[in-house]
Amino acid sequence: MISGQNSPRENPGEEEYILEAQLRAYVRRNLYPFHMPGHKRKLAPAPGLPYDWDLTEVEGVDDLHDAEGILKEAMDRTARLFGAYKTWYLVGGSTVGILAAVRCAARAGSEIIAARNCHKSVLHAAELLNLRVHWVYPSFNDTYGIYGSVSPAHVQELLARYPDTCAVVITSPTYEGVLSDIASIAGICHRAGVPLIADEAHGAHLSFMGEGPDDLPRRPLQSAVSCGADLVIQSAHKTLPSLTQTAFLHWNGSFFTQREISRQLNVFETSSPSYPLMASLDGCTGILKSHGREMFEAYRRNLAHLGRRLIALKKLRVLGHGNAAAQDLADPSFYALDPGKILISGGTALTGAALSDILRTQYHIETEMHSGSNVLAMTTVCDPAEAFDLLANALLSIDARLSAAPAAGNEFLTGNVAGAEGAPSPEKASADGTAYRLPEKEECVCTIGEALDEPAQELPAEEAEGRVCAEYVYCYPPGIPILVPGERILPEHRSVLARLSCSGCRIHHSFAREGQDIFFVTKRKF
Repeated sequence: MISGQNSPRENPGEEEYILEAQLRAYVRRNLYPFHMPGHKRKLAPAPGLPYDWDLTEVEGVDDLHDAEGILKEAMDRTARLFGAYKTWYLVGGSTVGILAAVRCAARAGSEIIAARNCHKSVLHAAELLNLRVHWVYPSFNDTYGIYGSVSPAHVQELLARYPDTCAVVITSPTYEGVLSDIASIAGICHRAGVPLIADEAHGAHLSFMGEGPDDLPRRPLQSAVSCGADLVIQSAHKTLPSLTQTAFLHWNGSFFTQREISRQLNVFETSSPSYPLMASLDGCTGILKSHGREMFEAYRRNLAHLGRRLIALKKLRVLGHGNAAAQDLADPSFYALDPGKILISGGTALTGAALSDILRTQYHIETEMHSGSNVLAMTTVCDPAEAFDLLANALLSIDARLSAAPAAGNEFLTGNVAGAEGAPSPEKASADGTAYRLPEKEECVCTIGEALDEPAQELPAEEAEGRVCAEYVYCYPPGIPILVPGERILPEHRSVLARLSCSGCRIHHSFAREGQDIFFVTKRKF
């Protein structure tokens, strides 16, 4: 088992944990807390929790929603590190930042352009504001069955077609690590007088990655902050050393005022933010400032080492790594790839669900996600070198077994591995690489908000075809909807859902129904 950490910090410097030190200094004043929280710093709700500096907005520890003291200083430190005009700490994940950003840009009843592979929080903002969403479809890569980059030309075309657009919302990088040309898209948006909102939830580390991890012709990895996006939302907890639920909102343009951004965050974010979470964000900033260069240099070496080892794969394919790297990096559907996302494809030999189960039960590796023929393993600067060898050894071992196995009927191939929970049966196993490809001829009959305000009913799938969807239907992770309220249900949607279900994905509906092929549709026939 791996117990070490990929961190150079034996004796952390005084600049690494400034906010935590300030919170502890307040506690040492020994003022009795006749205020929240209810544990009174006397009783730990569970062993190991940092309850002794879990405070509320009392004098001396600042107020996130009106920061003038230690929290303002902490956020200013982070803004300087990331190169933003101003940074806000988020304790509700990227979700709260996206909701606030869209609300800053779009008035109720207006129009936005959004990537069709956007996170559901963008759709929830559209729902709340009754926005009309014009979809920009990223390119689709058939080899891996994933969405690629958003074309700047497509954004320009949509802006010309919909001149009343209030904002463009792009997800870059995607869950699988695919980046779009944000600099070009930002330029197009700005020439049209429209702000660009970048959902960079999976890219908080990009500012520190620099060149690729090897000698392959990779584009330099750049954050949307340096590429000119106006509001950039990052989940620190996804790819940096910070606690779950922590995120940043970076202000980087002239389309919004600081006052309006703060006002919208006040609407969507809790009025009782967690001080341990905010200290986590400041501590993350301190670690990156003090040790970021050496940590990311080690990370790039580890990724390069992994890529060299994966060259030996014959059956499995890893996006942007190993023997697939040169072809993937030259693929026109990918503008750039984040080498830290390890997307493993079993192709027609192995479903993602089966591969995930094999890695868990036989190699003691828990992966992030599986979908279609793919499994996603996420890496960060906090993974020690031996973790990369653990993954490489497992993949090479599985690949060797696949190469030696019969072409059909083998239990190893179908995923019926002893002890593997939820493995698909042989007759249902499918490694269809196009499982997640959505129909691009969708018909948006009404806005998301209008569809959800309509009286609705449940119908069997056969009867629901042609009707207007009144719910979100998606796989989670990653949470990209296959059907959005207001869209007409097409046979192609049912085909996508069937392929995803057969490949081991669990289909979620807004109105939970286990094991039933039923849709929630508007009663009114549009």
